Amino acid sequence: MSARPLRVVGRPLARIDAIEKVTGRARYVTDLVLPGMAHARVLRSPYAHARLARVETGRARALPGVVAVLAGADLTWCDPYFGPAFRDRPILAIDVARHEGEPVAAVAAVDEATAAAALELIDVDYEPLAAALTLEDALAPGAPLVHTREPLAGHFADLSSLRPRPGTNVCHQFHFARGDAATALASADLVVEDTFRFPAVQHYAMEPHAAVAAWDETGGLTVWASTQNPYSVRVELAKMFDVPLARIRIVVPHLGGGFGSKTYAKLEPLAAALAHAAGRPVRLAASAAEAFQTVRRCSARVTMRVGFGGDGTLAAVHCDAQYDVGAYADIGPRVVQKATYTATGPYRVPHVDLGGAAVYTNTTPGGAFRGFGVPQLAWALESLFDVAADRLGRDPIDLRRHNLLGHGEAFAPGDTPIDGKFEESLGRAAEAIGWTLAGAADRGRGLATMLKASIGPSVSEAIVRLHADGSVSVLASAVEMGQGTRTVLAQIAAEVLAVALARVVVVTPDTAITPYDQTTSSSRSTTMTGRAVQAAAEDVREQLLRVGSEALGLPASDLALEDGAIVTATRRLAYPEVLARRFGMAGGELIGRGVVAPGRSAAPLGGSTPFWEMAVGAAEVSVDEETGAVSVERYVSVADVGRAVNPLLLEGQDEGGVVQGLGHTLFEEMAYADGHLLNGTLLLYRVPRADDVPALECRFVENADGAGPFGAKGAGEGSLVPVSPAVANALARLTGVRLRDLPLTPERVWRALRARERRAPGAI
Repeated sequence: MSARPLRVVGRPLARIDAIEKVTGRARYVTDLVLPGMAHARVLRSPYAHARLARVETGRARALPGVVAVLAGADLTWCDPYFGPAFRDRPILAIDVARHEGEPVAAVAAVDEATAAAALELIDVDYEPLAAALTLEDALAPGAPLVHTREPLAGHFADLSSLRPRPGTNVCHQFHFARGDAATALASADLVVEDTFRFPAVQHYAMEPHAAVAAWDETGGLTVWASTQNPYSVRVELAKMFDVPLARIRIVVPHLGGGFGSKTYAKLEPLAAALAHAAGRPVRLAASAAEAFQTVRRCSARVTMRVGFGGDGTLAAVHCDAQYDVGAYADIGPRVVQKATYTATGPYRVPHVDLGGAAVYTNTTPGGAFRGFGVPQLAWALESLFDVAADRLGRDPIDLRRHNLLGHGEAFAPGDTPIDGKFEESLGRAAEAIGWTLAGAADRGRGLATMLKASIGPSVSEAIVRLHADGSVSVLASAVEMGQGTRTVLAQIAAEVLAVALARVVVVTPDTAITPYDQTTSSSRSTTMTGRAVQAAAEDVREQLLRVGSEALGLPASDLALEDGAIVTATRRLAYPEVLARRFGMAGGELIGRGVVAPGRSAAPLGGSTPFWEMAVGAAEVSVDEETGAVSVERYVSVADVGRAVNPLLLEGQDEGGVVQGLGHTLFEEMAYADGHLLNGTLLLYRVPRADDVPALECRFVENADGAGPFGAKGAGEGSLVPVSPAVANALARLTGVRLRDLPLTPERVWRALRARERRAPGAI
């Protein structure tokens, strides 16, 4: 088939869902109303750790308008535990509440007011227990145990080797080593070492978690859910309620943001249990405050030792990372091992000794969050790189460039070679921030890099249908949550089949209709689901060409697709005519299927990395030395994306990641006192505002070297990761103070500045 220029992919086209969203016509889970639907409310524990001596629900059950009341003791008819790594999280607390805000009882009633009134009638006798509220508490000798027995493993194959430390709060340990790090560090010319802390932060999605569940008369279950993982939720519910997968349907309407907070089951099991008890559909919608009690990013304490030769060559890295996963494991064990595996970042290191631990505490469960554990480690490594550059008398960019992995170079034996050009990204960032200008060191500039492995093994499937009128349906289960997935998948199908974007419809994820997709996370949708859509569309294209070849009496190699038709030098056959010739009538359709399933491999984590996400960030900051307030004046983000399928959407993703990174860098931290979350509301939790956003520039490296469609590879998380070290490095170059705890609040910076003044002259 003759080639033709790209016409849809690579163009900054408007989102296909833009009009319905800006006009308010878009429908989310909480817009859904079913006949007879009841409304749910949840009673939550006021204690971080308490035994439930008595949960009395009789008065609530008797209240007119109440259709169901559940406590943990009522869940004997199902398996009440769920979780992707460990099945350690009960639908409702059973015997013990393990964090403030844990669901203890739930009510479904004819309206929300009645449900709220019923909660007031539930009596609970709590017996407070000693709590482990921090990593230090949880790891101390004789620490209170969050869980006293080992829970069952979940359904993720790559976590089949979960290694809890019995009798402690460590629910998983991961170790990866190469060479002899101890010997290399002992003989290194320079060793830099320090401990860095990263805070617990909340995802702060505009739409809190919500689910509507309904059982039918045959025992089937349908759940409309704000989830990033419809197929994973289906697996969880099938296990819990002993229902075949084919009888469980998960439908995902529009999602108002996720950032990892809506991966894997959250509210869906409770909504389904209430609907079963009520015998009618039930809607359960969390408030913004309840979202803070549902999931958060894992906080971390990271100690790193990095050794260099005298010429600046990296010799060894030793890492000890401890992640606070809260009261339940969620996907924390995978966060720990995926992040720890790449703790050395984008650098060539012959000797590594990397250890990570997932640690239970009596706080909100920690789960997936944009960056998947990598920001916590990049914060440490990229800060130490600048410390080393200072002590070696090297330019920080030159020191990084000296140690960068090259295109096609192995990251680890058995894993995918590096598929991008870090040096190009580094050079673009340095140029854009004006690094080489005279006096740059005095103007508060800093830079950092990142490397993240996408999830593997990984599976995506797609179906593309070419209808009798030449329009196209794309069936895929990647979730649209504001990132533009529906638009990108439509562009891919339109490009392959040479139709206008307006002629392509991407079907809402629905496990009864759209085929399997592992997850909408790990920046994988364009690469993995996009490849599946491309393959499915190519399947349809080949069918078109076969029919066209027979109809025109020409070999398929002499045909091309253009503007919804098969064309030759002298003939044009529109798609409706092609289908009419194939089926003998104005009906029927061509259906293509695409499957992307790399499978398991010899890679250290069991599946080769489908693609490497890589980015560089550069910041210019100023500081008010009287107050300690840090302002980021300029920020440049450079992402290696392979090919930008839609540059406009990609720029939005990149900008959003930077701003979200500024949040945990400067403002955000979930603050606890005596087990109580002090700032778990929208009024008290500080996120970046419009006036906090710096002059922001996003650049993309496009070498069409990605594993995705047209050479694309994932982006969306990468821009967030370098923000903290880039800002801190800029602050250190400007003021001489090096902070190790995030966020960089005015008080922390002010105290560091005062300490600098007390140091002896010339001290570092």
